[in-house]
Amino acid sequence: MKVTLWGTRGSLATPGPETLQFGGNTSCVSIQGSEDTIIVLDGGTGIRKLGQHLPDSIKQVYILLTHLHMDHVQGLPFFAPLRREGVEVHIWGPASTTMGLRARLLRYLSPPLFPISVREILSDLHFHELPSGTIGIHEFEVTAQLIIHPNPTVGYCIRDQGHAVTYLPDHEPALGAKSFPIGEDWTSGYDLAEGVDLLIHDSQYTSAEYETRVGFGHSCLHHAFRFGQLTQVKEFVPFHHDPTHTDQMLDKMINDAVDELQPSYAVIPGKEGTVIEVGA
Repeated sequence: MKVTLWGTRGSLATPGPETLQFGGNTSCVSIQGSEDTIIVLDGGTGIRKLGQHLPDSIKQVYILLTHLHMDHVQGLPFFAPLRREGVEVHIWGPASTTMGLRARLLRYLSPPLFPISVREILSDLHFHELPSGTIGIHEFEVTAQLIIHPNPTVGYCIRDQGHAVTYLPDHEPALGAKSFPIGEDWTSGYDLAEGVDLLIHDSQYTSAEYETRVGFGHSCLHHAFRFGQLTQVKEFVPFHHDPTHTDQMLDKMINDAVDELQPSYAVIPGKEGTVIEVGA
C-alpha cells in the first residue's frame, strides 16, 4: 500500500513560513492499494491538493470520514472529482443519534456556510453510514470502530494483502485513566491498531498542554507514543499537529519523545507530502 499524507494539521489550517516543513493543511491521507484503488481518509483542506493530483480519467472515488468536525470536511467542496460529471463518489462516515450522514454533511455543503448546494455538484454522490463493522472496497478490507472523541467519531483499519494501516487522527485513549496506558481491554482503539504495519495517530498536545485540555478528544505526543507501544505497531506517524506548533517545535517534541521513550517501532514524522510504502 502506498500511503500519502496530504494534510497533517489539526483544528485549523495554518499556512505560513513557520509551518512549511510539516505543512499547514488539515487532515487528509490517501492509500493506494495493490490493484491501484485509492481510498481517501478525511476531507480536510489537504484533499484539495490530492484532487489536483488524481487523473481526469478516474471514475470512482472512495472517501472515509472519521467524523464531521470542520477541519475534517472543509476541503470537500474543493475536491476536483466532485465537480466532474460522470465520476461516482462514495462517502462513508458516522451518523449522529438524531441525523443521518447525508443530512449532517448537507448542513455544510449548502448556503449560508457554502455558496452552492449539493444539487449543483456534477459527480454522482453516494452516502454510506458506517459507525462500526467491516466492509470491502475492491482490494481493501476496511474496519471501522467508534473511538473516544467528542461527537460520533470512528477510527479505521485498512488491510490489503496481509498488511494493515490504522488511522486515528482525533483520539483520546487516555481519557479517564489515572495513568496511561492501562489494560488492552480498556483502551479505545486497541483492536484497530494491534500489530498493524503503520499507525497514524493524533498527537496534538504537549504533556503540559494536555493537562488543561483533558476531554477535548486529543492525545498528547507521549500518550500517542505509548499507545503505539501498547499496540505493538511497526511504524508510527505523529499526526494532527496543533495549529500553534511550529516546525521547530514539532521537530523538538518528536526528537525528545524518541530519546526519552525509546520506542520499539520506527517513527515517521507526520509531514505533508510524505509517502510511505507499506509492505514494500
